[in-house]
Amino acid sequence: MSAELVVFGILAVTAVLGALAVVLPPFGRNPLHAAIALLTTFTCVAGLMVLLSAHLIAVLQVLVYAGAVMVLFTFIIMLLNLRREDLGGFRITAWKVVGVIAVVAVAVKLGVLVAAGLSAYDAASASVVVANDFGGVKSVGMALLTTYLVPFEATSLLLLVAIVGALVVARRGDGGAE
Repeated sequence: MSAELVVFGILAVTAVLGALAVVLPPFGRNPLHAAIALLTTFTCVAGLMVLLSAHLIAVLQVLVYAGAVMVLFTFIIMLLNLRREDLGGFRITAWKVVGVIAVVAVAVKLGVLVAAGLSAYDAASASVVVANDFGGVKSVGMALLTTYLVPFEATSLLLLVAIVGALVVARRGDGGAE
């Protein structure tokens, strides 16, 4: 087993565990703990990008998500100033049951796809051809501004709406009569 495969396994498992810690109790009950778990996930994803030779994406992942977005999330969490009473207790709702069923269905489907892929995998004939400019600034910039322009702009709009929504929620907590 190669060292690259071991590092990939460690990063992948840590990323999945970090993502689960964002939503599952006990970490998911405290917004600041969930943000730290999300930071762990972002960092592990950046490591996975390095393993894929996408160094620009890895650097952007660290700068934008692990840096700027996490600072923004932490700022909003501190701005909301939630107390333990505000978080409420853990309750099982119909939407949580539907979510668990959806997660189990996706996990089963992924398991079937991975099993089918592993059975058809032939290590001797597997070769990866990577373009010389793969992961470079020029190729990523051209892809973002041509092929993926609409999703790129939709993401920026979604982040803007999330910021405005967080500020609206924070203002309502001041006791204003709006």
